[in-house]
Amino acid sequence: MKRSILCFFILFAFLPPAALSQRKDQLDAYNEPPSRLRGVIEKFGEDYGSIDRFYTARTSANRIARFRRLYSDYTTVITGLDFASLNHDEQIDFALFKNYLDHEQKELTRFEKQVAEMAPILPFANVINDLEDQRRRLEPIDPAKTAAELTQLSKQIDAAQKSLDSNPNKPKRTVANRAARTLATLRSTLRNWYNFHYAYDPTFTWWNAEPYKSVEDSLQKYSEFIVAKLVGISPDDKTTIIGDPIGRDALIDELKYEMIPYTPEELVQIANKEFAWCEDEMKKASRDMGYGDDWKKALEAVKQKYVEPGKQDQLIRDQAMEAIEYVEKNDLVTVPKLARESWRMEMMSPERQLQSPFFLGGETILVSYPTSSMTHEQKMMSMRGNNPHFTHAVTHHELIPGHHLQRFRTERFRPDRTRFWTPFWGEGWALYWEFLLWDRGFNKTAEDRVGALFWRMHRCARIIFSLNFHLEKMSPQEAVDFLVERVGHERDNAAAEVRRSFSGDYGPLYQIAYMMGGLQFYNLHRELVDSKGRSRSRWFARFSQIKNSRRTTARHGSFISSEDRIVIVCKVINRR
Repeated sequence: MKRSILCFFILFAFLPPAALSQRKDQLDAYNEPPSRLRGVIEKFGEDYGSIDRFYTARTSANRIARFRRLYSDYTTVITGLDFASLNHDEQIDFALFKNYLDHEQKELTRFEKQVAEMAPILPFANVINDLEDQRRRLEPIDPAKTAAELTQLSKQIDAAQKSLDSNPNKPKRTVANRAARTLATLRSTLRNWYNFHYAYDPTFTWWNAEPYKSVEDSLQKYSEFIVAKLVGISPDDKTTIIGDPIGRDALIDELKYEMIPYTPEELVQIANKEFAWCEDEMKKASRDMGYGDDWKKALEAVKQKYVEPGKQDQLIRDQAMEAIEYVEKNDLVTVPKLARESWRMEMMSPERQLQSPFFLGGETILVSYPTSSMTHEQKMMSMRGNNPHFTHAVTHHELIPGHHLQRFRTERFRPDRTRFWTPFWGEGWALYWEFLLWDRGFNKTAEDRVGALFWRMHRCARIIFSLNFHLEKMSPQEAVDFLVERVGHERDNAAAEVRRSFSGDYGPLYQIAYMMGGLQFYNLHRELVDSKGRSRSRWFARFSQIKNSRRTTARHGSFISSEDRIVIVCKVINRR
């Protein structure tokens, strides 16, 4: 029931502009249909923020317990409602919010397991957490007692290091790397606790200055020990990729949350089929360029067509305007004048390019290109990897009709649903436009087709290497080699892509969401726009027929079945 309701919302969200303009009152254009659950969701957001800001010790058991109670309280509110009595928009909010709360409670359980895995490496973590929790509660402290606690804490840290150093059974590298990152958070927490009292309370300072310095020294040495001895890299290493695979069970939970009725293995199979299609198309473009079926030679020729230093910003500007004018001329999507006017550009720093060697986008497009501080090899890889034919296929992904237009619209409609954002909507929308513009011949030359296919193969590769990594079937280095050997990436760019995927800044399904989300939009377009014989009312009837159906095993070529797409897209497009 909940999924079919979301599907109805999808159709309403994409009614043509003419239908949306038929208003009884001009004010209707500035207001969404009412939903009483909007107030519940907004109140939850404020409650969440209050708890998050108060319990600043990230691994504290008190913080975990308080969030668990928050989720439980709001689950009680939601499940106490009569779903059938809710209006259309309220039912959508109900489904999204309940799904979110269930997922967050599972995430707390998974986080507790991760903390437990790190306990042998960080046996003293609760001492630091308790000090911070006591400070937040403004409990009075005994400076002499805290000095003794800090002295004991320093001894605990030193003892933990000696124990691990002498133990032949070392913890998993991935767990050790997670512990190293967590230790940095604990150090920051302890520093905040100390600075709150330091100097303000002269008695505290007299008792605790030296014990705190001793703890800081011990933490520094222990941090270096974990990184060097347990993780196996140098403390200043910013390039080695470790990651933290979550395992198959956690992947299944994440897929369920995103309403993806496929196993990781099935998704890899879909990606491999799409990859094979890309290779066939690459060969066609390669033949047009005079390289026969050796598409990697064609790819190399395209990489050599980079612009000279200082000209990349003008190239991206021209490509951005080309895409805007194309979608407007062909009446593919409405581009508000302010959206057209307000996108911006910045150049990405060399440090950030270690994780993002190409683009980042939204209201501002961040452009990667060499700077004077890079080595010669780094400069050449960056220029080759950001050549005009590669960028032609993705500038519109980041700006219009992609992320910039997407963000412009979603910030103005149903902002309360921001909490339910998903990459299957965020990245899927931008990929949909790559697919659609490919079909329409937007990439006119063989070189532009090679550039577009490079990115399409890249999206397939993201599914393959990211899922196999989390299934512990592929190492980060094997993922880098896969991108270099199968897709044709520059090695530094491939390493940056894998580093970005596994740094912890993105969820485990983020990299699969590009293509899988894009396929949902693309196939909805084929069925709702290109299928001229079907009326919208017939599609509503179809949605009703399958609302309780199980996942079908049928496939439409390399794409996903209609039933599966309808289920999946419920999560993909959860906001206007």
